[in-house]
Amino acid sequence: MATEYGRGHEYGYGYGPRDGRSGPGTGAGVERRHRLPAGLRAPFEARSWREFAYVLLSLPIGVLMFTYAVTMLALGAGLLVTFLGIPVLAAGLAGCRGLGALERARARGLLRLEVAEPEPLRVRGSGLMAWVGAVLKSGTSWRHLLYAVLHFPWAVFSFVVAVNFWAYGWALLTYPLWFWLFPVYGGQDGLQLYGDETHRIYLDNPFEITVTALVGLLFTLATPWIVRALTLVDRLLVHGLLGPSRLATRVVELESDRGVVVDTAAADLRRIERDLHDGAQARLVALAMDLGMAREKLAEDPRAAARMVDEAHGEVKTALQELRDLARGIHPAVLTDRGLDAALSAVASRCTVPVHVEVDLAARPAPAIEGIAYFTVSELLQNISKHARAGSATVDVWRSEDRLMLQVTDDGVGGADANAGGGSGLAGLAERLDAVDGILVVDSPAGGPTRITAELPWRG
Repeated sequence: MATEYGRGHEYGYGYGPRDGRSGPGTGAGVERRHRLPAGLRAPFEARSWREFAYVLLSLPIGVLMFTYAVTMLALGAGLLVTFLGIPVLAAGLAGCRGLGALERARARGLLRLEVAEPEPLRVRGSGLMAWVGAVLKSGTSWRHLLYAVLHFPWAVFSFVVAVNFWAYGWALLTYPLWFWLFPVYGGQDGLQLYGDETHRIYLDNPFEITVTALVGLLFTLATPWIVRALTLVDRLLVHGLLGPSRLATRVVELESDRGVVVDTAAADLRRIERDLHDGAQARLVALAMDLGMAREKLAEDPRAAARMVDEAHGEVKTALQELRDLARGIHPAVLTDRGLDAALSAVASRCTVPVHVEVDLAARPAPAIEGIAYFTVSELLQNISKHARAGSATVDVWRSEDRLMLQVTDDGVGGADANAGGGSGLAGLAERLDAVDGILVVDSPAGGPTRITAELPWRG
């Protein structure tokens, strides 16, 4: 259903250019342009050499980790018939955790891969056996052992591939510089390409030397990308086996989201208390005083008392309007009674620019999700009223599978920043959405237009 609304009063915060800067994608955030394309400069970039160094170090470290893991595992399994088997196995797993910390540091330094520390051991009780039990029960310990075993064959393969491509590439590329070594010291005309009992083929004339160098150039240009593809597997192994488990990551996210919800609820309660104390409560106190004075004057000066009653009546109307606004800010009745379509239409009617609202929902989501969607659109429209300097805006609401989609667009100056921080503006709104597994995406180039999309889980 589509509706058009006009102008009203102003709201909003945290929107538009700040400190004279334009929107995202300008200034220091723009990457430095290179004269050479990525394919030609890759062999000389620091990233390529770091990744090659990572592959080179993977072989000796992989041998060390594999030898240690297999030895400790076999020793611990062999001693299980005695009391020593379990502590030895626990010590082996603890050592694998230490080697995993080394691998995370190596990946962080050479691959620039940031992997969070896995969940720590939860030792219940004191003593050696409590620690041994914690190590053996920890899934992180066994994942580190699995990494030590799986990483070794991959390290051998990636080492062989990377070293051969790198060595052959640079050797063939520089062949015009050193091919003279063969006739001087090797007693042959050049690099032998083919040979049997009857004849041999050497790369010794200018054309063959040039072709050899061109082949070496292709190898040299391709090698960094081959090494990058090899290290991609290493990234997956480190991230999947040496980082925190999905369950632990989810627990951390939920703890963070719970903190955001608690802080938001506390801030809302403080806002309500402040609005009541500074607004309606103050007016009601003044109203009670005015009525008391009117009662005292009722016998001796009826006209003055009537005038004071009229003023008190106006104060009552103002206090009622403030209470209605406060109740609308907590949870509007129209949202409960008639759903998002009518509630967003009411919000749009109070915006300072014409707003086109279209809600395409066959059913209503859960009340909590419906309330978050309402306040999300309300805050975005408040931002448009105060900061966007727009001529018109649109609000679209629809359902996509198990997600509720909201999109607010305006033709204003742009420059909306979702990374403002400080818990306010678009950053605060993004945190609130994240608390319920929602997403806020801001597309607001300098000069506009601005398109802000919010995605919420559909909980019917």
